[in-house]
Amino acid sequence: MDDDHWMGLALEEAVRAAQTGEVPVGAVVVVDDRLLASGHNAPIARQDPTAHAEIVALRAAARAAGNYRLPGVTLYTTIEPCVMCCGAALHARVARLVYGADDVKAGAVRSVHRLLDDARLNHHIEVTAGVRAAECGARLGEFFRAKRT
Repeated sequence: MDDDHWMGLALEEAVRAAQTGEVPVGAVVVVDDRLLASGHNAPIARQDPTAHAEIVALRAAARAAGNYRLPGVTLYTTIEPCVMCCGAALHARVARLVYGADDVKAGAVRSVHRLLDDARLNHHIEVTAGVRAAECGARLGEFFRAKRT
């Protein structure tokens, strides 16, 4: 599995989000080294507070797989997932999570919370952090700098 390649596709999704005025976060779901689904932030466009990139991608992956459980998949996302997105990944039985930039305000993997480390959970997700972190973080930084000016 080529984490750099798949994160590149997630970054392309982040660009799509930014082009529509959404916070530039993108996600892709991969199984057996093939793209199953992708998504980007869309809470404004969809008028849906749950339309984070990870949720959008997981919903599309579940439809593509014909099952709400997604064992064996890897979820790539440009930023550390929040509590909601970690919960969705756990419920979907995602095997592996790969993310780019840490989210020091809302990250639920290691920055603010460590949800996926809870031994009481009945499912555990392998985590790889920091893939193309500088590029992922730069997209977010550019977006918010532009919003402030």
